[in-house]
Amino acid sequence: MHITYSCNTQIQYRLASLTEYCILGVAFFLPLSLDMSTLFLGLGTALWACKMIVSKKLLLKRTPFDEIIALFVILSAASIAVSPDKDFSFYNYYHLMGRYILVYYLVINNLTSINQLQRLIYAVLSSAVLVTFYGFYQYIHGVDISAFQWVDGEQFPELKIRIFSTLKNPNLLAGFLVVVMSLAAGLGLHTEKIKDKLLLFVLVAVLGTCLVLTYSRGAWLSIVAVTAIYGRLYNRKILWVLLLIPALVLFCQDAVMERLMSIVNPTDTSSTLRIALWESTIAMILDKPFLGIGWGAYWLVYPEYDFFLSDPTIKIFHAHNMYLHIAAEIGIPGLIVFLAIIYGHTKKAMDVLTHTKNRWVAGLMLGVVTAVMGLAVSGFTDYIMFNVQMSMLFWLLSAVVIAVWEVNRRYI
Repeated sequence: MHITYSCNTQIQYRLASLTEYCILGVAFFLPLSLDMSTLFLGLGTALWACKMIVSKKLLLKRTPFDEIIALFVILSAASIAVSPDKDFSFYNYYHLMGRYILVYYLVINNLTSINQLQRLIYAVLSSAVLVTFYGFYQYIHGVDISAFQWVDGEQFPELKIRIFSTLKNPNLLAGFLVVVMSLAAGLGLHTEKIKDKLLLFVLVAVLGTCLVLTYSRGAWLSIVAVTAIYGRLYNRKILWVLLLIPALVLFCQDAVMERLMSIVNPTDTSSTLRIALWESTIAMILDKPFLGIGWGAYWLVYPEYDFFLSDPTIKIFHAHNMYLHIAAEIGIPGLIVFLAIIYGHTKKAMDVLTHTKNRWVAGLMLGVVTAVMGLAVSGFTDYIMFNVQMSMLFWLLSAVVIAVWEVNRRYI
């Protein structure tokens, strides 16, 4: 009996270690390769299941948000019933929602120490370095953006290159960089080690340089919001950074200056199209406010509400506004529940930040709060979480909040 017990314990330990490595693989490959990240997610889930079989226990923790997440899952599934293509919506739903729920509960149930969570965050930061350097490579060697229709050539004649690295779109890269910059800045502000502080703020500067080269106006506004949040939550002196922006503009190249000025005078075709999409999306919401038009069905329904392009051959996949898009696809109740999930995890992170005595934990929670707020601000002009990798990153960070809260609660 003693030998059998010891053998089972060793097997469980090995399975737990392998599961952690898989979670680190999910985090590291998330911005680099969705296929690799999904592979590690599947392996991690299988190992977690094996661990439960070996231990003969249901290793599934209750969290403060199980019910509201379940409601979000149910409302999203219910919207499939009104989709014009139910087979497509169902296929899209279980592929995407399955990833989000798995990554959320896989992290919460298998990362139970600060050391494990540190390795997870460092995996994200390390991956961001590779993403950034590839972005610089694109900028140095040039990327022909004319075929992508990302820029109004007449409005921005000086803008010839927008980098996108491994994320396939400049706005997605920019959104990812805002999240990672927020995490690195939070950790940098709270660390006491000068070497670590310097390293983290060098990383913030490198990521920020890459962010500029995306020419993503929405992300630039998000960084302003993130800076303001840091000034409010950490130290009001940080707000002085905002005063440097007008000074830095004087030294910007013409392409950057034109993009900055277009924020206050949005007359390019991209801005005009966004406004038109919002009008169409509002019409969808008003027609079907409760269950929406169906999960993932925006591109199928949009031609019926195309008041601007009037071209049924053009496919528009999202509304360039997170809030309107979610309300359109799964209904206003679905949007409210999703916002409650964001609010609940942000509040939980703030609770940990307020009460923890661990400086690394405080830095991480500050970083997560500002990262999520950055995503929330960008959601007014874009929907970067339409991208599977960015949505998985959001659910990963939400899971980190609960995992940290669980660890912190044990030591209070």
